[in-house]
Amino acid sequence: MQQRNFSHYLIILLKGIAMGAADVVPGVSGGTIAFISGIYEELLSSISGINIANLKLLKKEGFKAAWKAINGNFLLALLSGIFISIVSLAKLISWLLENKPILVWSFFFGLVLASILYVAKQLTKWNAVTIILLILGAIAAYIITTLQPAISESSSLLFFFFAGSLAICAMILPGISGSFILVLLGAYKPVLDAIHNRDVKLLGVMSFGAVVGLLSFSKVLRWLFDHHKNYTLAVLTGFILGSLNKIWPWKETLTWRINSHGVKVPFNEQSISPFSYEGDSQLMMAIILSIIGFSVIILLEKLANISNKV
Repeated sequence: MQQRNFSHYLIILLKGIAMGAADVVPGVSGGTIAFISGIYEELLSSISGINIANLKLLKKEGFKAAWKAINGNFLLALLSGIFISIVSLAKLISWLLENKPILVWSFFFGLVLASILYVAKQLTKWNAVTIILLILGAIAAYIITTLQPAISESSSLLFFFFAGSLAICAMILPGISGSFILVLLGAYKPVLDAIHNRDVKLLGVMSFGAVVGLLSFSKVLRWLFDHHKNYTLAVLTGFILGSLNKIWPWKETLTWRINSHGVKVPFNEQSISPFSYEGDSQLMMAIILSIIGFSVIILLEKLANISNKV
């Protein structure tokens, strides 16, 4: 791993904060932020380093050697940033999503739109297979965003184990967020209730599933990047493109549900034109915030280039 000083880790901390902010929003993946900020492959490598071999190294050579082998300083800085962001921004972003949804989604739409261009720039070779994989990735993501969410009030612990595994896989994939996968599976409300009720058993099973999913899926992604990087990038580009439907700012609510607080909230929505939107479409502000979101990615890309040169 490369040698770093305090300023390097401060930048990684800030990237973690950006990832955490994205993960708070259902539909935006922290993996997208990791990718555009230039730390995605290192993140996969570091997670993949948490394995039996390095556990043996811990026994044999001690904590310092094992910590270095798993790139512990990098993971600590990044996870600290994610934690700080979620703790400090969760309430604010939740309030904004409830009270200013069009403006929030417009900002993230611009952000994700720019990220598509960034990821596509990483493709080194365009051919028929690349284009087909990109299209298939876009179709798959689009279909996922249109699926009818399930409702599962009482499921087995095995179900929540697999829900945790799938959600964490989505979280490290650029495109769809882990929270959105939980919504689709019908596990989102039970998990929120478990947090509220301090259901340690259910949350423990979910967490164990997330750890298993993270350690196994990161290895798969790492192998794909090592052996089929261009094709993997094509699929990821398509996946992010298809996920734009989820974060389109203007929605028409098809069905409603009552949340855990007894409040009526949208359950199933479809994207519509801003000119067909009932009420104030806030079109001018939405365009401005989309441009700001787009610009943030350009700044993150420059930040990544500067940090890689330092």
